[in-house]
Amino acid sequence: MDDMNDKNAAVGSQLKPETHLVVAGRDPSAQHGFVNTPIYRGSTVLYPTAEDFLKRNRRYTYGTRGTPTIDSLETAWSELSGAAGAVVVPSGLAAITIALLSCLQAGDHLLVTDSVYRPTRNFCDNVLKRFGVTTTYYDPLIGAGIGDLMQPNTRAVFTESPGSQSFEIQDVPAIAEAAHKRDAVVLVDNTWATPLFFPPHARGADIAIEAGTKYLGGHSDLLMGLVTANERCWKALRDTFDNFAMCTGPEDAFLALRGLRTLGVRLQHHQTSALQVARWLQQRPEVLRVMHPALETDPGHALWKRDFSGATGLFSVVLNPVPETAAHAFINALKLFGIGASWGGFESLLIPFDCSDYRTATPWNPGGPTVRIHIGHEDVGDLIADLEQGFAALARAA
Repeated sequence: MDDMNDKNAAVGSQLKPETHLVVAGRDPSAQHGFVNTPIYRGSTVLYPTAEDFLKRNRRYTYGTRGTPTIDSLETAWSELSGAAGAVVVPSGLAAITIALLSCLQAGDHLLVTDSVYRPTRNFCDNVLKRFGVTTTYYDPLIGAGIGDLMQPNTRAVFTESPGSQSFEIQDVPAIAEAAHKRDAVVLVDNTWATPLFFPPHARGADIAIEAGTKYLGGHSDLLMGLVTANERCWKALRDTFDNFAMCTGPEDAFLALRGLRTLGVRLQHHQTSALQVARWLQQRPEVLRVMHPALETDPGHALWKRDFSGATGLFSVVLNPVPETAAHAFINALKLFGIGASWGGFESLLIPFDCSDYRTATPWNPGGPTVRIHIGHEDVGDLIADLEQGFAALARAA
């Protein structure tokens, strides 16, 4: 499969992203002509001779080191990301942990954006701390000023753009430039945009993390994380992955490959529908502010327009001040919006959130109750009608 992967990579560099999504990682000639790489289940690989075994003279040597199914997905995601290589792990959080462990050791200092996904913060505070790594949280809008926070032992800078729940857009290229001057590794959690809307390595990231659970899977039935690295960090990432043997299952890899082929059209639909709903919400008297970087009024819009080629279906809303019971009445009255912590699937979701109890570098005072919204593939008119009746329930409870 290596020859075909090299050929696909060369061709892929000349193709538009939508076409690349269709061809990346596929080699029908190696699969008896079938379009999709099938599910390869297995742990043991047999060798023809003792000499071959001792030299590990096989393309695949053991189940934890990869299969044709995993190889197809890693190759495709690496190509789409513009990376030297990719690894696939069982969840988005697993991707975060393997990425951090690949570039940190005892005595290192880590800088993490204050707007980070909360489980990332928990890992830093509870696990990395035990391993002798200290973490400092920084203002997500710091940009090139990140250099002022770097210590002699600062080994890595973790970014997430837009920020989890609060949707600040970070100046990743400026952060990367400042960090690289001090030989620090730059990581980005790119789950919201995917490589299709934000090419992480072209923007300065050494390591990029995406939760395939979200848009890659697209159907709320898959748990997966993906990590890519540039030439500088690829060997350390792959070695860390091999030492942990943190493998995803073959069926999940197959589902991710299937989701990959339609990722472009699904993201475009999420983007169009989410912007329609976001603009409608901007006009509602119950709404104080909509946090969506593709909106011209958003503080991060200029950076988003410069660095991103699109937006997805997730954004947040600040309601005008009302009692918590009224905000909950609004949420509980919704019929089409599920109340669930994930996102990226075909269904719309809405959850309440509050960052004030864990942000440490920047205060969280949004001015009213906050909700995070994911817009799925339902009819926009139906979703707006559902939100209208939710606001009616809010008014009755206020």
